[in-house]
Amino acid sequence: MSGYLLARPFWLALDRGEPMPSMRVYWIRRLARIVPGFWLALAASLLLDVWLTGAPTDGQTITRFVAGALLVSDWHWVTLFPVDNNGPLWSIGFEVTAYLLLPFAFTALFAFALKRWTARLAWLAVIVAALGLHFLILNFAPIDEVQRGWDHGLVGGAKAWMPRYNPIGFFAIFAIGALAAGVGVMIGKRRHLAFDAIGIAAVLTCGLIMAVHVGGLNEGFGWLEIPYAFPAMPIAVAVALVALAASQYAGLVLDARPVRFIAKISFGIYIWHALIIWLLDQLTPVFDGSWSNWLASSAAVIALSVFVATLSFYFVEQPAVRWARRLEQKPAVEVQRSPLRSRWI
Repeated sequence: MSGYLLARPFWLALDRGEPMPSMRVYWIRRLARIVPGFWLALAASLLLDVWLTGAPTDGQTITRFVAGALLVSDWHWVTLFPVDNNGPLWSIGFEVTAYLLLPFAFTALFAFALKRWTARLAWLAVIVAALGLHFLILNFAPIDEVQRGWDHGLVGGAKAWMPRYNPIGFFAIFAIGALAAGVGVMIGKRRHLAFDAIGIAAVLTCGLIMAVHVGGLNEGFGWLEIPYAFPAMPIAVAVALVALAASQYAGLVLDARPVRFIAKISFGIYIWHALIIWLLDQLTPVFDGSWSNWLASSAAVIALSVFVATLSFYFVEQPAVRWARRLEQKPAVEVQRSPLRSRWI
């Protein structure tokens, strides 16, 4: 989804023969959208861990935290998980690396002024290149077996994930989403009932893939040991994104107001929900295994996650984005003035 959304402006500019979108605006928007909320969740996670459990603030803890805050935690197994009590924050570094590689990959397409299907076919070379680099990392960046595994905590778990979990392999997933955006731009405003059928089938395929993996490894390693049923799951999601946007009815149903609201606050849900689960585990009686206890605790987690994510969006994320939008326009600065003419940029 992230690759799909972020690549659209690049494809639109490419097909129109326009220059590549401003990297200054691109990075202002990306950092403003994720950094404030992420930094708050990251800091809150570490402080609560130290306060409630007396977690040590040794050199490794600080190194992991700083690497996370600097958005580079994805490059080594020691720093992959920036904090112990909010596991999902591991993926933010992977996202930022994909943000960096996306315009870099588009540079060649703009340099050769490729358009439409020629450009989309050339993008396949980007995906192939990412897979080739992933293969090299997989085979030539081995990791030793010392304290490797989830029984050695999150650092040991990260050591077990890598090198299969690496930023380049994840960029291949991201690049499939970007290719889907290119196809979607070519379809434009066309609408057809056939896309309803294709979109619904793609969504059902996503569900089927998830169901097939129930009971197996959570990572769902696929082709080239890239996680999450690669490439079947990313392709199914990509097809769903393209088809539902061009559908007559299915896209409207799936884009109902409650879904739009959840989408709006979804980043907050992602960065806070695991910490809320951890907090409930610390502050409430131990789960007794009953269905009633499970339903009550699950409902509490969902409600609190939505509540905290809503606060995060309206009081942290949205104000940061609005502030950043004011930075996008360069102020008019007089660079030369003479009796004959004035020049402004």
